[in-house]
Amino acid sequence: MNELLKKDLNELDLILNQVKAEGLEFLTGINNRPTSISNQEIAYQHLEEQGTGAIHALAEFKSRFDQIIVASTGPRYWGFVTGGSTPAAIVGDWLATVYDQNTQTIKGQGDISAIIELETVRLLLQLLGLPDDAYLGGFVTGATMSNFTCLAVARQWLGKQNGYDIAKEGISGKLKVLSATPHSSSVKSLALLGFGSQNLIKVKVMPGNREAMDLQDLEKQILELNGAPFILISSGGTVNTVDFDDFEGILKLKEKYNFWWHMDAAFGAFAACAPAYSHLLKGWEQADSITIDCHKWLNVPYENAFFLVKKEHRLLQMESFQNSNAPYLGDPLENFNYLNFLPENSRRLKALPAWFSLKAYGTKGYQDIVEGCIARAMELAAFIEKSDVFELLAPVRLNTVCFTLKEEEQVFEFLSALNAKGIVFMTPTVYRGKQAVRAAFVNWRTTENDVLMAIDSMEQTLREF
Repeated sequence: MNELLKKDLNELDLILNQVKAEGLEFLTGINNRPTSISNQEIAYQHLEEQGTGAIHALAEFKSRFDQIIVASTGPRYWGFVTGGSTPAAIVGDWLATVYDQNTQTIKGQGDISAIIELETVRLLLQLLGLPDDAYLGGFVTGATMSNFTCLAVARQWLGKQNGYDIAKEGISGKLKVLSATPHSSSVKSLALLGFGSQNLIKVKVMPGNREAMDLQDLEKQILELNGAPFILISSGGTVNTVDFDDFEGILKLKEKYNFWWHMDAAFGAFAACAPAYSHLLKGWEQADSITIDCHKWLNVPYENAFFLVKKEHRLLQMESFQNSNAPYLGDPLENFNYLNFLPENSRRLKALPAWFSLKAYGTKGYQDIVEGCIARAMELAAFIEKSDVFELLAPVRLNTVCFTLKEEEQVFEFLSALNAKGIVFMTPTVYRGKQAVRAAFVNWRTTENDVLMAIDSMEQTLREF
């Protein structure tokens, strides 16, 4: 064994305790860590022939990089719908690394950590009020891969409707996909899957201050397809204003027309945790596939999302992802080799942080997180509405505030100055042609005091213009 590896193995207790100390220092100080820093030039170093061991590597990391890591998982980072790890999720993530399982099989010998993953999927279905025996799900890295996975199965369905096996024969013919306000990850997935990102048929949105699909225009677009099967991508919470499509209306159309219904509910799915908002998802349990992101509102570490595909499409799912040239894996249906139902063959036990957090805090814990975030969004919106300088661009439907400055040309300058202070971080957007600012609340740590600190920083930034 390499001498440095042997030394680190013998000192593993010391190493892990030092990592624990560094981690605690970061987490206990996260409220005071800046949410943004100025770009810094970092001189890259060369790989040494002789290493230095884990303790020295940790010391170098702290001296070179610690000060430039921002509080993106802290209570006042409101950009990109970024959550933060709960204590239990950290436990699960640490153990996922320690156990280092490749989550694959259910039956047979070897690693059976897929059992933990499937139990976690059931727990999530119960949390979200979905029938826990209706979907076969799995964990992937994020909403992009979740959308990719669902749409890959939808693509296989669409091919079968047109009489060919896309997984084996490749794409042929014109495949139809309709959507009104798709997330960029869905459009990216269409490009990766060979649909072509520019071939999406856009459906109009509802009149007024809405981002939801206009079902009358949707039916008009359907009729123009002359009976051709298609894929519909609906929104369970749009990015700018968290608007929800009319799922019950979509169900009525599904009774009349032949299409695969995919729903992107990356963070909007967690409206199901709040009784006052669960009606926004009414009818979603009939979707053929659903994307849900865990490293957003579930507040687990990054690279954590899951997908759901109706069990009635299990064969299509297997056809999309099976390792058909790997006889050593056995029959994919008989042995249920999990890797034949997901895009990745090699993947860590991503479900474990979610399992720990769900078990630790339960339904009530997540109801409190979701309702707390919604309350914080309402508090910021109330300030915006009373302001003579800002303008609220859409009602706060859930957890995101979309606003602009009445002097719209100052938006970029204002946001850059605000983010540079490092007290709060928000992201720019464009809503209905207007330059705007977007603040998304999903972090379990965020309190009313954090909103007040952000408002104070906003007012200070305005005074400095």
